Amino acid sequence: MFTFGEAMIRLSVPPGHTLEFAPSFDVHVAGAEANVAATLARLGRSVSWVSKVPENSLGRRVISALEAAGVDCSGVARPAERRMGTYFVELHPEPLPTRIIYDRADSAAASFTLDDVTWPLFERAGIVHLSGITPALSPSCREVVTEMANRARAGNMLLSVDVNYRAQLWTPEEAAATISPLISEADLVVCTSEDAADLYAIGGDPAEAAGELAGVFDAKRAVVTSGAEGAWWHERGTTGHVSSIPVSVIDRIGAGDAFMAGVLDGILDGDLALGVRRGAALAAFALASYGDQAVVTRERMESLLDGTGRRVDR
Repeated sequence: MFTFGEAMIRLSVPPGHTLEFAPSFDVHVAGAEANVAATLARLGRSVSWVSKVPENSLGRRVISALEAAGVDCSGVARPAERRMGTYFVELHPEPLPTRIIYDRADSAAASFTLDDVTWPLFERAGIVHLSGITPALSPSCREVVTEMANRARAGNMLLSVDVNYRAQLWTPEEAAATISPLISEADLVVCTSEDAADLYAIGGDPAEAAGELAGVFDAKRAVVTSGAEGAWWHERGTTGHVSSIPVSVIDRIGAGDAFMAGVLDGILDGDLALGVRRGAALAAFALASYGDQAVVTRERMESLLDGTGRRVDR
């Protein structure tokens, strides 16, 4: 699999503290596509991630973390003069919201251009995974994502798109206008029920939203997630539902990326419904641990799905 997107350094304060009076920060490597790549690599899949990170300690931390997970970072550009995007997080228990402040303007990843793409690496992939975050970063990123989507279709590669709308980056109208051509005729599109409503006026019964999303964009497969209510999938006229796995939430960020990795893992095995089930399991692991990535093995994922895991593993 091949994916492209921005990685960031995440700085989160201890739960219950505020950014304004934070005594310390926990540091994690983050970024939607990087999270998906790392999770799939931990499951044993072959994954290449391309981006730009600065040639400094922060950039090297990103590369080290992703390579430790098993991700191929050989196509990552590493300029010396650019900066690393960061974001700051306040974690609060429900019903209080998690608060996020981005500091990503003019990041190295935002300067990524078509000339930075390692196209032979791209052409060796069977799946190309993109998200709606990356084209919001800059005009050049938008151009790269569009070209990758076009080449994936022309090369009969499986094109996967996670809508991933970010209100802090652009308006719903801007996002819909840019992301719609990406997901048109995609092999897989994944979207939250909120994003489907805000960007494409697809609302009402979530059980019907996946089929409607697939129909509007002529996508082969569509998945619509709805938090604790689970996810609905649609493929070739058939719709199914997978319940969420109940979990005590520690950290909400990254659960969608873990879910996305599970869906892709199932598709690699030729089974969308199984992928959605795996996505639910991986999302549970992400919700129950700190940081953006689901640090999990295939064995642990499968034991959660089949109920064979022990309450205390010792």
